[in-house]
Amino acid sequence: MSVGRGRALASLPVDFEKWQALGNDYLIVEERALPWPLTPPRVQALCADRTGVGADGILLLSPPAERGFVARLRIFNPDGSEAELSGNGAREAVLYLRRRGWVEADVFSIETAAGEIRPHITGPGSCRVDMGRARLAGEGDVRSVGREWRYRHVRIGNPQTAIRVASETELASLALAAAGPPVETDPRFPERTNVSFWTITGPGRIRARIWERGVGETLASGTGACGAAVAYVEGGGDSPVTVELDGGTLEAEVGEDLSVILSGTAAPVYAGTLSAEESARIGALA
Repeated sequence: MSVGRGRALASLPVDFEKWQALGNDYLIVEERALPWPLTPPRVQALCADRTGVGADGILLLSPPAERGFVARLRIFNPDGSEAELSGNGAREAVLYLRRRGWVEADVFSIETAAGEIRPHITGPGSCRVDMGRARLAGEGDVRSVGREWRYRHVRIGNPQTAIRVASETELASLALAAAGPPVETDPRFPERTNVSFWTITGPGRIRARIWERGVGETLASGTGACGAAVAYVEGGGDSPVTVELDGGTLEAEVGEDLSVILSGTAAPVYAGTLSAEESARIGALA
């Protein structure tokens, strides 16, 4: 390709859709619509609130690498890092694929960095997603905001560190911007970790606030909800678990083998087109 031709492609308009699930919003882009690959600076530019479109991340969809899958899903945090999985993002991608004609079946498979996920569409704006099996990855004490917290570390796509607090009052008053980062970056979690602070609010019901690596405090996190639900069940709680988040509620079914099925909603916000000028600006970033 000539240099002139490459520059022309880099300045093409880019179609996208913005979706949200419990206030957790993502830009959805089909890889064939992008004139340049996603890099951390480009992801940051697209997700920027004032100078970009503004989002909690980007969902990139492309044809699958293997037969038997509908699509390949890659998930980017707003800082440009790549997440293995997102429960909210997965639901948004699943319902987008149906609306955009990628699939007609209610049950199908998608490739992710965490492996296969298998959604079941249950309504126009809802679905259940088989998130796979959680793996317990240790427990102990971690120091943050001047105290020791007992944690349970869980792998469910992403690394999750679940920390139970004593009451709803304590959870509501917790300053996540101070409490989250020391846990996220603790040396015991070399990949960094999402952090779910949670408390029991009733039988089969918990309340959680989530600090996500590469994002910060978020209204909702599907994998964060899963991590808290697994910790609750491992501590003697019953499944299914209703997880109350700032953005709404999710239901997690935790099996005896720690398989997790997450149910919830997602909805489109708007469809848009990145201008040729903005495409050229972002394409010029490293």
